[in-house]
Amino acid sequence: MFKAIVSADTLESALDSVSVLVDECKINLNEDGLAIRAVDPANVGMVDLSLAADAFESYETDGGIIGVNLARLEEFVGMADSGQLVQLELDEETRKLHIQIEGLEGTLALIDPDSIRQEPDLPDLDLSAEIVVEGRDIDRAVTAADMVSDHIALGVDTDEEVFYVDAEGDTDDVHLTLTREDLISLEAGEARSLFSLDYLKDMDKAIPKDTEVRIELGEEFPVKMHFEIAEGKGKITYMLAPRIQSD
Repeated sequence: MFKAIVSADTLESALDSVSVLVDECKINLNEDGLAIRAVDPANVGMVDLSLAADAFESYETDGGIIGVNLARLEEFVGMADSGQLVQLELDEETRKLHIQIEGLEGTLALIDPDSIRQEPDLPDLDLSAEIVVEGRDIDRAVTAADMVSDHIALGVDTDEEVFYVDAEGDTDDVHLTLTREDLISLEAGEARSLFSLDYLKDMDKAIPKDTEVRIELGEEFPVKMHFEIAEGKGKITYMLAPRIQSD
């Protein structure tokens, strides 16, 4: 059993954070809320999402797992105006999700969860630096890097106590530096890793510009980025594997 009513804005933000990496996913329906964890087909980007029950207007479930086509579900949710409510109800016999949005009704055929890729483990990494920055600064860095390259380096200079972004193209390059004063906080440790800009651009699309983003970074390690949605009732972690630079 699963019945829920939620604002379209909240649901759309949650779905967007996952759909930038995968087309389909398993949704774990728990008593305290729903959870999604997925990795892209190339094993480069991972997302871990939790949306608490109190992020919903109402939320009832006796547990379980459903598989969804994210693009189709987002199309339904996208029919709602900002501020409208979306009603969701699972029909266990037909394995369809009934969706209602102020007079509009539809059904979404679910996917067998066993046919969807296994959920990954979120590794516990010992990352040396932690940076807390505004989402708009990540967007600025990604936009600048995209002008010159398809890769982006993120790093911390412990001597200068700065977080920096480097992008080098065939002819042009970009360098962005954020000092301790520019950041919300900085726990400096030696860190620098190179990443695919395409993945970071996709993740950036789902990060609110006015939110705080906590970045964990190391030397040629994956980066972890944590942020909240739905007034802190939704928590999202992205992890992105690095491109290992050869000497």
